[in-house]
Amino acid sequence: MQENQPSRRRITVLGAGAWGTAVAIAVAARHDVVLWGRNADAMAQIATARDNTHYLPGFPFPPALRVTADFDEAVAHTMRDAGGHDGLLIAATPVAGLRPLLHSLKGRPIPNLVWLCKGFEYETGLLPHQIFRDVLGDAVPGGALSGPSFAQEVARGLPCALTIASTSAALRDCVVAAVHGGTMRVYSSDDLIGVEVGGAVKNVMAIATGCADGMGLGLNARAALITRGLAEVTRLGTTLGGNIETFMGLTGMGDLILTCTGDLSRNRRVGLGLAQGKALDTIVAELGHVAEGVPCAKAVRELAARLGVDMPLTNGVASMLFDGVKPDVLVARMLARDPRDETLTPASK
Repeated sequence: MQENQPSRRRITVLGAGAWGTAVAIAVAARHDVVLWGRNADAMAQIATARDNTHYLPGFPFPPALRVTADFDEAVAHTMRDAGGHDGLLIAATPVAGLRPLLHSLKGRPIPNLVWLCKGFEYETGLLPHQIFRDVLGDAVPGGALSGPSFAQEVARGLPCALTIASTSAALRDCVVAAVHGGTMRVYSSDDLIGVEVGGAVKNVMAIATGCADGMGLGLNARAALITRGLAEVTRLGTTLGGNIETFMGLTGMGDLILTCTGDLSRNRRVGLGLAQGKALDTIVAELGHVAEGVPCAKAVRELAARLGVDMPLTNGVASMLFDGVKPDVLVARMLARDPRDETLTPASK
């Protein structure tokens, strides 16, 4: 083994959607990986095809990637190996599925755990790390693995940069050792709030940008939306306790730019559908995947109202999604807003 080559680790990805599958494929190039999904029939089909034909078709599984619907087997795979290395659990569910998954893990002797989901829990307004603490407390090291990343590009082995955010330095080191390498770079942060707010609210801004693009409002409007969207993300994030520098990095500006402009973005496609006059139910059905910006828009609108944070773009997206406001009416309202000083903070702006 070369001196700079990381030791093989035992990694389990819990959730066989597109992003979970892509991460499993990427890390299985260097580690022993298990991909778990709750649907036994679907997982049997994936195991036979060696391809997730429903959520991420066209990306064959490497030999070191095993597939199972046995939850006990999947979790047990991450127990400490003969070399003394703790394994890594990666939760790859949507935000709505994180709490039930964590309850399934409660009481088990699990090692390090990170989550990939981006959003707020609608019923509680909690971020993923708050859900994690609510269910598992501080007994297990946890963190968010986030950043600008499309599943198809990661599975294809194209370059990607992510951030692992955790208050545990040991967990950050574990994730860097396991995931960093090849075409994937992993940076570290202790700003869980900032990283998670950036990852959540950028999805709402992608819906707004997709809608503007679908209406043919031009590149000037797109640039303005992304820039003012960053201001909204930063206002909310710093009010909640995030560091302003985080929003200039991968999980802030980086993720925002990718999701607002990339044609692989589900949330951008929601905005494009709204511009075409499609009903929300139709758009979501056509996607066939979860678009986190939809429930997030409602949760963030309510949270911002409670905190007194001005978020006109978020309010506009939520009004299109849930209040029946038409895109052209919303554009007229936004253009009629009074001028003000440009600033990223404070919340009163």
